[in-house]
Amino acid sequence: MLGSLRVRLPLIFLAGLLLAGLVTTAISVQLFDQFAHDQTLSQLTRESNGIAELYSESITDAYGQQNGQGKSTDRLPPKFAEKSLERATGARIYWVGAPNPFPGQASGLTLLPFKTIEWQSGTQLSFKFTPPGQHRTYLAVASPVRIGETAIGAIVVATPKTEVRNRVVALLYRLGLAGLLGLVVAGGLGVYFSRRVVRPVLQLSAAADAVAVGNYAVDVPTKAPGELAHLSERFGEMANRLAEAERIERHFLMSVSHELRTPLTAIRGHVAALLEGVVEDPELRDVSLATVQAEAQRLERLVGDILDLAKLDTHRFTVLTEEVDMGQLVDQAYEAFSDEARRRSIDYRQEARDRPVIVSDGDRVLQIVGNLLSNAFRATPDGGQITLELMQTNGTVSVTVGDSGPGISPEKQERLFRPFVSESGGGTGLGLAIAKELSTALGGRIALDSEVGRGSRFELVLPV
Repeated sequence: MLGSLRVRLPLIFLAGLLLAGLVTTAISVQLFDQFAHDQTLSQLTRESNGIAELYSESITDAYGQQNGQGKSTDRLPPKFAEKSLERATGARIYWVGAPNPFPGQASGLTLLPFKTIEWQSGTQLSFKFTPPGQHRTYLAVASPVRIGETAIGAIVVATPKTEVRNRVVALLYRLGLAGLLGLVVAGGLGVYFSRRVVRPVLQLSAAADAVAVGNYAVDVPTKAPGELAHLSERFGEMANRLAEAERIERHFLMSVSHELRTPLTAIRGHVAALLEGVVEDPELRDVSLATVQAEAQRLERLVGDILDLAKLDTHRFTVLTEEVDMGQLVDQAYEAFSDEARRRSIDYRQEARDRPVIVSDGDRVLQIVGNLLSNAFRATPDGGQITLELMQTNGTVSVTVGDSGPGISPEKQERLFRPFVSESGGGTGLGLAIAKELSTALGGRIALDSEVGRGSRFELVLPV
């Protein structure tokens, strides 16, 4: 169950959100804790300063009245003000310093040990401490109380540190609720989106299983999101190509079997007739032997073509590098078909506008041109016309073979270069396939310009 993509995707999604939430919460809590600490200190500082100023003025007035120098004041005695101030501020107020700062009366303040802080310095201090009889740590700010310029003690305003922590706990509680709600929403979204993503993946998986057993007529998802749509489209194209490759393979095997069986049948029949003495006339024996030789040569050419095509398909074909006189090569290819042209009354012409020398494999270039001419002679009826042209333009050399045959329709032109495909009905159907693969191996290409009823032009283009 956990190995399923439908389960793992939402879990990974939720794990990522949870991790991000924990990191965000940790940072938020730390920042809020520092903020709450600073805010508490700031508040305690304001309260401590105000109360210390109040007590400084009250003590100064009290000493002035005792010496007959002060003026009467309406301020409440500090022993009554302490409780009111604690209720108003929500903090505890302590005194550290001289035990009785007011002459003739108690201060009413809770005293801290004399050495709690260095109050004699007369400076404001912030610190943590545990008051006598308490078990909690307090965060406190002490502000000096002065008579004139002399510090006689300090007012300490303190609040339990747990109150600051309680604010953080409240924040954690709210963040936890928000995070839980967010995980529920995110979980629902994760399940929804994972189903949208996984459904086409499962369909592609089922299609792959079908293709693996040879069923190429598969349905692929057509409404997949994003990259999955591109993958589905390419998978469909792959299935179609595999189906076409299997069809071509079956056709290839059938064609090879047929092409091999035809000459073998002829050879076997003539040999059997010769062995059994059926053919006694010397002229007929010579004809039979000539037929056997011709069919054996046909078999040799067929096997050679198949081997060449196999080498090209597996990229185990070696290309030689040499200087090739294209004018001389085209002359040689032209002469090889001159006799057939005269015998069939074909208007056979050669035109060499340039006679360049290129660096290539001369034997393979001659093989390509020969295959193009052979194909042209098969397609051209007796009394037709065939042209062989050579020219050089823009750093390339082109050899063009034109014929006045029936032409090739556009839908048949692409498959014409496949093995065992022949529009003329003669030959093995390997010549053009080998020519195309050889041209690619030599860094060139073969272009076809044909129209039904107007003949065809095959152009071999090679780099200089």
